[in-house]
Amino acid sequence: MVSVVIGIFAGLVAVVLKDSVHLMQNFLHSSFEDYRNTYFFLIYPLIGLLLSTFFVQYFRKGRLHRGIGNVLLEITRNKGKVAGHKLYSQLISSFFTLGFGGSAGLEAPISVTGAAIGSRISMALRLGENERKLLLGCGAAGGIAAIFNSPIAGVLFAIEILIIELSIPAFIPLLVSSASATVVSKALYTGQPFKLITEEWQISSIPYYIVLGFLCSFLSVYIIKVYAWFSKEYFKSKNPYLKALTGGAAIGLLIFILPPLYGEGYFIVDSLLHGDYLKMFNDSLFWEYKTQIWFILGYAFTAMMLKVIATSITVNSGGNGGMFGSSLFIGALLGFIYSRLVNMTGFHIITEVNFVALGMAGILAGTIQAPLTAIFLIAEITGGYALFIPLMIVVSLSYFVTRYFEPNSLYTKEIVERGDFARYDKDRLVLENLVINRILETDFVPVKENDTLESLVNVIGHTRRNIFPVTDDDNNLKGIVLLDDVREIMFNRSMYKLVIVKDIMGTPPAVVDVKDRMYDIIKKFDDLGTWNLPVVKDGKYIGFISKANILNHYRDLLKRLSKSY
Repeated sequence: MVSVVIGIFAGLVAVVLKDSVHLMQNFLHSSFEDYRNTYFFLIYPLIGLLLSTFFVQYFRKGRLHRGIGNVLLEITRNKGKVAGHKLYSQLISSFFTLGFGGSAGLEAPISVTGAAIGSRISMALRLGENERKLLLGCGAAGGIAAIFNSPIAGVLFAIEILIIELSIPAFIPLLVSSASATVVSKALYTGQPFKLITEEWQISSIPYYIVLGFLCSFLSVYIIKVYAWFSKEYFKSKNPYLKALTGGAAIGLLIFILPPLYGEGYFIVDSLLHGDYLKMFNDSLFWEYKTQIWFILGYAFTAMMLKVIATSITVNSGGNGGMFGSSLFIGALLGFIYSRLVNMTGFHIITEVNFVALGMAGILAGTIQAPLTAIFLIAEITGGYALFIPLMIVVSLSYFVTRYFEPNSLYTKEIVERGDFARYDKDRLVLENLVINRILETDFVPVKENDTLESLVNVIGHTRRNIFPVTDDDNNLKGIVLLDDVREIMFNRSMYKLVIVKDIMGTPPAVVDVKDRMYDIIKKFDDLGTWNLPVVKDGKYIGFISKANILNHYRDLLKRLSKSY
């Protein structure tokens, strides 16, 4: 029942955002009486980025936490609790960004909003952690399903990207939510972004499918690396409005020269799927060259290579969007260029629209590293499963070759390199769910660094511990005393007044900060070969953490997770 409600809300969100963005784009585009008015391209993206930046700075204090990567962190490190502001902040910021022509896709903001819907509803109903993560996935699945009218692709997106392990019964809420969102979308939305009734494929084309798979993988690696570089290095100025100004100017210039980069680019994708590649030259300064095939291919190739740069600038200049839609755009252009070149050789004639669809699937599988999502998304939007075998060939090659050169997807590369996420390291994923405050041991009795041996012996007599933290008057950790360090003198009463703790204390092998990640803590234990380490918070001693206690909690949590979903 809850998954139905989540699916309905996610479907409504997708329809409202899609329709509002397209209405805004059409309204702004109506000012283009002819190509001479395309100078508006120079200012529209700039206005959108400034509006998005103003919203984030004024209403969100500069904190938006956009993208699927941040949802993955909230699943692994915050038990699936998505921030409440994502119910609206993603919609508003992405509307400003894409409504004014920012070069990105709406899938990421819609998925994040759907995930927030599922998470917040589960929190309101006081459901457990496992149910909360599952319903979070329901919301994301509903969002993707509603965008493309493809319920199976929505379910697979949630499974491959957000929820790593599911039992068969857990598929049912995902299916119900995805189906509910699709019903809402079909009832209210004019239709999916593009559609193609697929032509049959030929066995003789298999070698060309194989080559396309490799091309998709190489281009996917390029996309991931460029997108990650911009996320890390692009315009490190701390002034958000300066970022929006420079980024908006850059995007405006790119779109002015190459109008296909405007918005998501789905208009171009739909045109290519119907064999009308000349629509790439609408509003273009190069309209007069549309009959020259080599210029057409060069024009398409330039747009294909620059789309990832345009999207990266859009997102990192204060806008909100993602590479999902941009990947489909790039894949469609790759399929068109490759198939047209093959046909121009005259050795073999292949069906170009089929290769446009296959290129979309190949790039999507490589960039987000979700092969099943790519296969079923393209299968559903192409009106059937006539291309299923070619899809399997292209997608599998693109996926595996891409992972060989770039093991992390667009969504995970940045957070993995920061050390925040390890998708396929299940031990680490379990450790990330351990909370240090629940493992902290506070029955170690601290002593002061100026205490005498007599005071220390008195403390030893009233505790079973053999480690004693040493602190100053402000509770700052100064060192530790081991029982073995005082065993030889603790019965020599003549030393009781002469020896002070400062003289016999030592330095701990390492100190754990309460903010440290559990994976890093257990690595300290392994590297140092110790079993107990002191824990501090802002330099103040708060207790000890033991390797044995971590392993006990790890075992219990592993048992609980094995029964999840």
